[in-house]
Amino acid sequence: MRPLLDRLTRHARGRSEVPPAALAAVASSAVTLTGLVLLTLALVVVAALDPTGGLSLGGNTRLAARMWLLAHGAGLRWEAGTLALAPLLLTALAAWGTSSAARWVVAARDLAAPRDVALAGGTVAGVHAVLTLGVAVLADAPDAAVLWPRTVAGALLLPALAAGWGAARESGLAGELLDRVPGPGRALARGVLAGAAALLALALLVVAVALASDVSGVAALATSLGGAGAGAVGLVGLSALLLPNAAAAVLGLASGPGFAVGAGTLVSTSGVTLGAVPALPLLAALPDTQAVPLLAFVSQVLPALAGLVAGTALARRLTDVDGGAVTAALWGVVAGVGVGVLAGALALVGGGPLGDGALADVGAPALSTGLSTAAQAGLAAAVAAAVSRWRRR
Repeated sequence: MRPLLDRLTRHARGRSEVPPAALAAVASSAVTLTGLVLLTLALVVVAALDPTGGLSLGGNTRLAARMWLLAHGAGLRWEAGTLALAPLLLTALAAWGTSSAARWVVAARDLAAPRDVALAGGTVAGVHAVLTLGVAVLADAPDAAVLWPRTVAGALLLPALAAGWGAARESGLAGELLDRVPGPGRALARGVLAGAAALLALALLVVAVALASDVSGVAALATSLGGAGAGAVGLVGLSALLLPNAAAAVLGLASGPGFAVGAGTLVSTSGVTLGAVPALPLLAALPDTQAVPLLAFVSQVLPALAGLVAGTALARRLTDVDGGAVTAALWGVVAGVGVGVLAGALALVGGGPLGDGALADVGAPALSTGLSTAAQAGLAAAVAAAVSRWRRR
C-alpha cells in the first residue's frame, strides 16, 4: 500500500508541500478505489471462467460494491431476507489499508503534535466513510436494499478505529497514552495482543485440520454450482473471505457455548445437531454425523493456551518497578480478560444473518464466548505471568 501512495504523490516533489489533510484525502481515496477495483477484477475473472458468460461488467461492479459494504458491517435486504454477515478477511484488508494510509501520512509529513496527528487520522477516516456511504447510495437497489442504520454505523466505525490506530501508532502517541495508564500499560497491551493473536491462529488451525479431514467433501461442495471452473473458483474465493468468520465460530466451540449455522445446525461439545446448510466448501469442516468430533474436545484448550501466551508476553515486558510474581499474576488476569473481550468482539462481528428463517442466526454467541474465554484465559495468564516473573527475578 505504501509504494502505491508514494507513486500517487511523487509528482508533488519539488513543488510546494502538499498539506497533510490533502495528502490524507488522497491516501484514503486510493484505499477505497483500490479495494473496489481489485474486487471487481476478481469477479470479472470468475465470470470469464463461466461458459455461459456470467455477470456483465456492471453486474460485477455492483456485486463488488455490495461486498465492500458488507465488509464494513453493512446490511442488505434481499429476496431471502436480511444479509449482514461481514466477510472478515475483506474487512481486515480494508482496515489494514486504511491504517496504512494514516501511518503513511504521519510518516510522510513527520507529524508528532496530537492536533496534527488527529487531523491526519480524522481526514483519512472521514474520507473513507464518505466514499463508503457514496458506494452505498449507488449500490442501493430494490433487489438488494441497503439497511442504512447498520451501513452508516459500519462506515463510520471501521475507518475511525483503523485510521486512529495507524496514526497514533506511527506518531508514537499510542505509546504515550499507554504510559499514562495506571500500571504497566505497554506490557499489558502487548500481552493482550499476543494472546489474541495466538487464539486466532489456533482457531484457524482447527479450521484447517477440520477441512483437511474431509478433502472429498470440500471438493464436492466446490463443484456443486457447476459452471465449469467459475463455480469452483467463486465458492473457494468466498470461503477464503469467510475463513476468519469460521475462526470466530471456533472460538465459541472452544470456550464452551458452541456455534450455529442457522436454526438447524448447532455444534458444541455437549452435542451436534445437523441441518441444511449452504453449499459452501468451508462448511465441509462441519461434523458429518451427530457424534461430537474429537477435534471439538481438543479445541477446549485454546483459551488456556492463549492465556499462557498472554501471561508470558506480559511478564517479559514488566520492569523492576512493576512488582513481583503476585502483582504479575494480577496483571495476568487483566490480560486474560482483555483476550476474552477481543474474542467476544470477534464473535460479534464474525456472525450475522444470511437471510430470514433458517439462516437468521449464524456464528457463536458473542457475550458467552467472551465471558468464558476471559475466565479461562485470565486464570492461565495469571499462572503464566507469575511463573515467568518469578523465574526472571
